[in-house]
Amino acid sequence: MALNGKVALVAGASRGIGADIAKYLGAAGAKVAVAARTEVVQDKRLPGTIHSVVEEIRAKGGTALPVVLNLRDPDSIRAAVKQVADEWGQIDILVNNAAIFVPGNLETVQERHIELSFQVNLKGVILTMKEALPYMKKAGGGHIINISSRGALYPGPGPYDTSRKPGGDIFYGAEKAAIERFSQQQAWLLQDDNIAVNVLSPQGRIKTPGNVFFQNDPNNPDLEFESADFMGKATVWICEQQAMQFTGNVVYDQDLCKEKKL
Repeated sequence: MALNGKVALVAGASRGIGADIAKYLGAAGAKVAVAARTEVVQDKRLPGTIHSVVEEIRAKGGTALPVVLNLRDPDSIRAAVKQVADEWGQIDILVNNAAIFVPGNLETVQERHIELSFQVNLKGVILTMKEALPYMKKAGGGHIINISSRGALYPGPGPYDTSRKPGGDIFYGAEKAAIERFSQQQAWLLQDDNIAVNVLSPQGRIKTPGNVFFQNDPNNPDLEFESADFMGKATVWICEQQAMQFTGNVVYDQDLCKEKKL
């Protein structure tokens, strides 16, 4: 298989896009560290844990390890990355998928939620990259894939059609835009180390537990979610490329899969 011998750490992999990416990497032969906070389901709207995803990968003949990772906690990030390196001796692939959404508007949002959003969606991504880099350099190179969103696209100058408002989290798009800019800067800086940094986004909305959380009935939730198959296929393809030849890209899953006939 294409990724035999590679070690992948997927952050935010207990459900949704991260879980599907982890499963595709496992099916492609990579050893996969399934990293997230969730060890026990505490909300029926958010099924899935690091242990259930590991079980699915192993059931199909793959190799996987559950890793507790709290992106709000720098010590947890360091411990998680070290656990993976200690277990398998290297890290070749890092996928930063974990993210949170903060509802409301600038007048109603609580200060602690602003801090939480920046800790998880921005600072946590940067710190995870920072901790993984020494192991990637030691392994002779690797791939970092930061998951973004079409929300990172700027709306352009106004005046705007005020009959409709931009949806989603009030910080998420701006944070993803920052990650895209940061990723391309790091791709440039790390190219000589044979480490690729790319950004992958879903073409459109994927009905995952996190995506529909606020619309879902907490007592009788709709558990018919969509699989992120294009994201999984695109991730594997990116990790199969030569790091120095495919880096600094911001790509969309369906576009890439169509172009490469995946």
